[in-house]
Amino acid sequence: MAGRLRAGRLRGMRALCGLLTLVCAPIVAWGAEENTSHIEVRSAEIVQVEKIYRLSAVVDYRFSAPALEALHNGVPLVVELMIEIERPRDYVWNETVATLRQRYQLEYEALTNRYGVTNLNSGAQSHYPTRVMAIAAMGHVFDIPILDVDLLDAEQSYTARLQASLDLNALPVPLRLMGYFSPAWRASSEWYTWTLR
Repeated sequence: MAGRLRAGRLRGMRALCGLLTLVCAPIVAWGAEENTSHIEVRSAEIVQVEKIYRLSAVVDYRFSAPALEALHNGVPLVVELMIEIERPRDYVWNETVATLRQRYQLEYEALTNRYGVTNLNSGAQSHYPTRVMAIAAMGHVFDIPILDVDLLDAEQSYTARLQASLDLNALPVPLRLMGYFSPAWRASSEWYTWTLR
């Protein structure tokens, strides 16, 4: 009788543990995601407008809870787009023809309770009433001049690559040191690659 009771309790404990695992797993996963920044290049293209190649892209920025808290407390977040144009070569590595860094700063303005996005290359600024709108706007890159058409050989084909990342060097020193060791701050997309022509 006692053996049956112990077996019944053991089965009950196993069932309870299984139920707790099912309930808690999504919470643990959500917590891990909340404390990890993630960046993904969704799409990108370079088109010729008159004599200039211009970049348009969509980048999905998902900043961690610590990064968003720092933003709300006055720490600007700077993201960097690295654009490379390469000429494929047989048997050896590709030749890099052009490289461009495009940087954007996201900041919270406490006095006006709005968010600002600044193109650090051109100085152009825009403001948004919500953080979601500001991050979405920063992720929609449109018509950025890349290079002169005459710099590329019309007979050659080229590869374009784009990578987006959170610029840790733009953080204040205490956060910068933390950023190098924490997934909450380290965020860089995979390279998005396509044929230019």
